[in-house]
Amino acid sequence: RVSDKDIFDNRLIFGDNLLALKALEAEFSGKVKCVFIDPPYNTGSAFTHYDDGLEHSIWLSLMRDRLEIIRRLLSDDGSLWITIDDNEAHYLKVLCDEVFGRVNFVANAVWQKKYSPQNDAKWLSDNHDHILIFAKAKATWRPYPLPRTEAMDARYKNPDNDIRGPWKSSGLDVKTYSAEYDYPITTPSGRVVTPPGSSCWRLSKSRFQEYIADNRIWFGPDGKSVPAIKRFLSEVKQGTVSKTIWTYQEVGHNQDAKKEVLAFNSEDVFDTPKPEKLIQHILTLATRFGDLVLDSFAGSGTTGAVAQKMGRRWIMVELGEHCHTHIIPRMKKVIDGTDQGGISKAVNWQGGGGFRYYRLAPSLLEKDKWDNWVISKEYNAAMLAAAMAKHEGFVYNPDEALYWKQGRSTEKDYIFTTTNFITVEYLDGIHEEMAPGESLLLCCKSYQEACADRYPSITVKKIPNMLLGRCEFGRDDYSLNIANMPVDLDNREVVAVGSEPVKNSRRKVSKNQSTLFDEGGEAADTGDRDENPEREP
Repeated sequence: RVSDKDIFDNRLIFGDNLLALKALEAEFSGKVKCVFIDPPYNTGSAFTHYDDGLEHSIWLSLMRDRLEIIRRLLSDDGSLWITIDDNEAHYLKVLCDEVFGRVNFVANAVWQKKYSPQNDAKWLSDNHDHILIFAKAKATWRPYPLPRTEAMDARYKNPDNDIRGPWKSSGLDVKTYSAEYDYPITTPSGRVVTPPGSSCWRLSKSRFQEYIADNRIWFGPDGKSVPAIKRFLSEVKQGTVSKTIWTYQEVGHNQDAKKEVLAFNSEDVFDTPKPEKLIQHILTLATRFGDLVLDSFAGSGTTGAVAQKMGRRWIMVELGEHCHTHIIPRMKKVIDGTDQGGISKAVNWQGGGGFRYYRLAPSLLEKDKWDNWVISKEYNAAMLAAAMAKHEGFVYNPDEALYWKQGRSTEKDYIFTTTNFITVEYLDGIHEEMAPGESLLLCCKSYQEACADRYPSITVKKIPNMLLGRCEFGRDDYSLNIANMPVDLDNREVVAVGSEPVKNSRRKVSKNQSTLFDEGGEAADTGDRDENPEREP
């Protein structure tokens, strides 16, 4: 810990991003403020770290599956930012229109990814990528302003030594004509000026006299110039609106990104990293301190690195081996403060915070030799209980006193999972311990028929039957295990925490079971921002 503002509630997930997104959905629906993804561009190139060059329709289908979940994960004031090149940008735009609604398309920003022309280009030098921007609800979503730069502030001078400090002149005339605002002005030198052409002044005659009295009108150093309004730096809005063209001077370029990757892995440079300044630009527009950021195509981990340095919470998902060869080494350097590249100096990054490493759990159900779905042998009792709680939308939090209170969805709504055969006597024993108003979902492998409708407050379901048709099994499941991060990257073994077998019995169950995420917080709200009117009152 470096400061009280350090953030530890971050998650790195190793596994297929579609399954990981499904695992995140129960806990994080409506809570993610910003999603940034840099998917494979489907260029036909053989990238080392991504399976690129998929058939066009397959690529779009894969993207649709992920975008639909991403939309559900976004908060109402959330936004999606996607980097993509010309090969799929326009098709992806139409797909996003369909998933998010065309009315929620914000902009297509153009990023200048190369600082010089590609002289060996067969047709035209490809110097840019697209950044597609969609809001969950564009009608109410607004980007945050960008901070002012030194170059912007340098335009403000103080030639008349005004005690209010530096200022910049702006024109007094406007094109929208009004007879009330069309009047002659006499300069200090005696010259009479009128609005040029068919325009009029920005200020009414009485308002102009107030500006004169307050020394807010500038007639030039000799008092002969057309009057202009003095705009003081101390009074201007402390932020600027982003343009849709992002130059490499502003947000970095590809070579910047590769240099940043070399700092933590000089032997295996990631093919398509993004510069930290680019992600900083996006997170500045889309988030504030403490907001939750998701990147489900984590790549070399740039999003997490920048989010950590900017004080945002983050979730990254990566299936490739570079999760271990690139992301983990990078994030360790970020956290211990030895990463001083990228935006570190600009934000005065000194290290701090942390993250948890997760892997997708094995499939909850598998087929036996008779082709029937059964509970996987890899699941012990505690893992099964945690997985079932997540599947059913409960928070897994075993009660210390009552064994059947393994998780809850409301204050009095509980879930209990067991591999025992449920008898009437067993059910009666649980019902005796239930308080008035409490309800229970009991998940088991089998039960006596008389148990089905014995108590209105207890719903009994068989585990395989209640899951089949809702999930895809036979591959990594939608549950997540916190795992120990690999230390020896050449001889790595990922070990799940809390994997000791737990016998089913009427006893206390530990509250420290760590096979699922802890409960997350809500994303911060944003407010509307006023716009400057053309004419002042």
